[in-house]
Formats: sequence, C-alpha cells, structure tokens
Amino acid sequence: MVRPKKHLGQHFLIDKNIARKITQCLNENYPTVCELGPGTGVLTGFLLERPHVSNLTLIEIDSESVEYLQANFSDPRLHILERDFLKMSMAEVSDQPFALIGNFPYNISSQIFFKVLENRNRVPEVVGMIQKEVAERIAAGPGNKTYGILSVLLQAWFDIEYCFTVPEHVFNPPPKVKSAVIKLQRNKVQQLGCEEPLFFKVVKTAFGQRRKTLRNALKPLTGTITEQHFLLEKRAEQLSVADFVSLTRFVQNLEH
Repeated sequence: MVRPKKHLGQHFLIDKNIARKITQCLNENYPTVCELGPGTGVLTGFLLERPHVSNLTLIEIDSESVEYLQANFSDPRLHILERDFLKMSMAEVSDQPFALIGNFPYNISSQIFFKVLENRNRVPEVVGMIQKEVAERIAAGPGNKTYGILSVLLQAWFDIEYCFTVPEHVFNPPPKVKSAVIKLQRNKVQQLGCEEPLFFKVVKTAFGQRRKTLRNALKPLTGTITEQHFLLEKRAEQLSVADFVSLTRFVQNLEH
C-alpha cells in the first residue's frame, strides 16, 4: 500500500535507529501506551516489541494513515482510533493511567501539552518528538529567555528531561527546523498550595508582558498593587514554580 502523505504539519520519521531510541526513552512499567500521530508506524513496531505492553492505542487523524496502519500491523494488543486527539476524551484510550508517546505534529504540539496538563493524573508520562525550540522552552529554567508559560505550568506537575536532538534528514519530507525528544514524568505534587485556576491566570498574565516588573505586568489581573512583596519587583522569567505559587497566594490575599 502507498505510504500516506504528510498531514497537519506531520513529517514522517524514516530512521529506524532514531525510532528505537525514542521508544527506549519510555519507561518499561506501563502496560497501556498511547501513540499519537503514528503515521506509517515506525515507532509502533518497536512499541509492539515491548513484552510488558498489553494495550497499544494509536490515535491518528488522517484516514490514509489509518488505512496504511490497518494494512501493515496486526496484533491483538493494537487498537487504532481515527480521532482528533485535541477533541477526544482520554477515557477513550483507557480508564487506567497510560503513557503517551509520538512524533507530535509541530503546529499543535503546545496544545497537546496543555491537553496532557489537563489530564495529568491520567497521563503520568509523555515522550514526544517536537520542534527543538519548543522542547528547549519546556525544559528551560528561570532566568532563561525561552522560559515561559508552558515551562512553568508543565514543570509544576512534571519532571522534564530534554532527551536528545534529532537532525532534519531523518524525516520525509525533511522539516525546516531541528527536532528534539522530550520526556515528561508526573511528579508527586497533588496540591500546589494555592488556588489552581488563579495560578494559571497569574502565570499567563505575568508572561503576557514579560519585560515589565510583575507589579506592572499583573495590573490587568489585580489592578494597581500598593502592597509590598519582593517578587513584585522581579520579571516573570526570574521566578521559579515555587515563586509563582507564592505570588499566587499573595494575589489571593489581595482579593480577600
């Protein structure tokens, strides 16, 4: 059967050594694995070789790719769903926690991570190949110019590991940017110690005007702040996750 065409910003990985290396980043202890954007199944084959995997669900939005996968893979553990990952319920994959892996479409990779964040107790581990620039942003720490909203929100609930860089020539067609594999593992945080919806608002508002001190950047959320707090004289990129939690508690107290 003819290989499907690329879809939604997808560049098919054709280097099997890289594919094997990506699947080796995934921990061995997940019986249920979900592969997002399998394309022609270059990761799928290696995932099916893992004896502990009892349920492998493929999420693919492109009907040509789905037909190709159905024609080339036959395994009782394999389930192929033609779905839009961003619109589907995680319960369609499993009612148990599962690991997510894939060569994520670059144009929706940030949205994928926000979806993971919403389902962080259902998806405790993610291994994704994404644009190198986005991977660096997610893994960046305070004081780094690439440190931003996605960095803080993901690092609040996940340990982040930048695994390795992937060159352009291992894809068909080659992308115009370098890629990277990143790994997220759910940390032990269950409660942040502040109002969670407000934490999201504070982080997003703070980085909305990242060049300003937080006293000024937070005005759209808080109005003029006359109270003193040492964090207000800093800029968003200087704050750790713990600092943002402290700042959110401070904003909470302003409202009461």
